[in-house]
Amino acid sequence: MTTVKFMKDISSKSNTLRIATAKSVVLTNPDTIEKIRIGDVRGQDPFLIARIAAIQAVKNTSLMLPFTHQVPVDHVNIEFELTDSAVEIRAEVKAVYKVGVGMEAMVAATAAALNLYSTVRCIDRKASIGETRILKEKGGQASFREVFPRKLRAGVLVMSDSIASGQKSDLSGKIIVERLEHEGIEVVEYKVIPDDIQMIQETVTGWCDDKTFDLVMTTGGTGITPRDRTPEALMELLERELPGIAEAMRAYGQDRTHYSMLSRSFAGVRGQTLIICFPGSKKGVAESLDAVFPAVLHAFKMIWGGTYARHEHEEDE
Repeated sequence: MTTVKFMKDISSKSNTLRIATAKSVVLTNPDTIEKIRIGDVRGQDPFLIARIAAIQAVKNTSLMLPFTHQVPVDHVNIEFELTDSAVEIRAEVKAVYKVGVGMEAMVAATAAALNLYSTVRCIDRKASIGETRILKEKGGQASFREVFPRKLRAGVLVMSDSIASGQKSDLSGKIIVERLEHEGIEVVEYKVIPDDIQMIQETVTGWCDDKTFDLVMTTGGTGITPRDRTPEALMELLERELPGIAEAMRAYGQDRTHYSMLSRSFAGVRGQTLIICFPGSKKGVAESLDAVFPAVLHAFKMIWGGTYARHEHEEDE
């Protein structure tokens, strides 16, 4: 039985700047190169035709490659470099989107090469197309991953009266633990407590000041029910608030459910510890984690004063 492959689900991804460069080569003779150089191959400008064809092809990539996504392309640039017996084509494509534009760059380089080949073939029957490949890709989550001199240590705190009393089972806290472990972070402590301001403050203060965790993540108590008191408990413990983290979580969530606007999630720093307070629902937690990871870990470069090197994933020739 044949298995039908479906388009990859990218709904959980966030937009980032994507850049890709690809190249192709048209091989021909020196006489033809000279005619190309002056822009006159039987009265035609071969570069103009090839450049237009490449841009048009990029816009139709998903029609030729059925499992690719329709990328809202922001920029296409086609450059030509002449040698004694070849024309090297470089195609650069940019987009702010959830997936890369490597295929779009390859299509652009290929289309430019085919059209250039079609133009010069009438005067050089031995012309051919050489190697076509991606030179560079940049963007996506991999561009925001960090390399640390040691493993980060974290505590996960679940605040819920019903879970603490045994009436319900915790799901959200375990989602956080799983994600942290996936990101290579050591979860030193995982704890469930009631929605009690004093207990919340004592636990978080101990984790930050005594155990010196790098990261404290909480879930629960960020809504507006009478017992939702996490912001009231923890805001006064912060030395510096990081409103951008909560803004990113709410903006990401708002694209998926309008209830995100009701969250009072927040984040900040106490000493050397980054504290992030997530919603209590498992969906809210999962989406908020997708919104902030892995870029949020860049905070430690600033907290530690820039004492480690950033690792930026970039493929180059």
